[in-house]
Amino acid sequence: MVRVRLFANFREAIGRREIFIDAKTLLELLKKLAKLYPALSDMIFEGTEVRDYVNIAVNGEIVRDLERKLSEDDEVAIFPPFSGG
Repeated sequence: MVRVRLFANFREAIGRREIFIDAKTLLELLKKLAKLYPALSDMIFEGTEVRDYVNIAVNGEIVRDLERKLSEDDEVAIFPPFSGG
């Protein structure tokens, strides 16, 4: 199981800070997440594509490759855009 941490509006949509999902790739994880929590589907996906504003990190590294392989000890964080100031 991969640990998934959700932040801001993603966390509010499901009422939980983290969950565990069994997935072999990042895309599989996102699809399972959207199926388990339909409120997240439109927040994450636009059609079959991940929305540009969705930030995903695997073990602290921002990732855009949805075919990225995942291991059981991986941590995936999903969060909205961030800005500094």
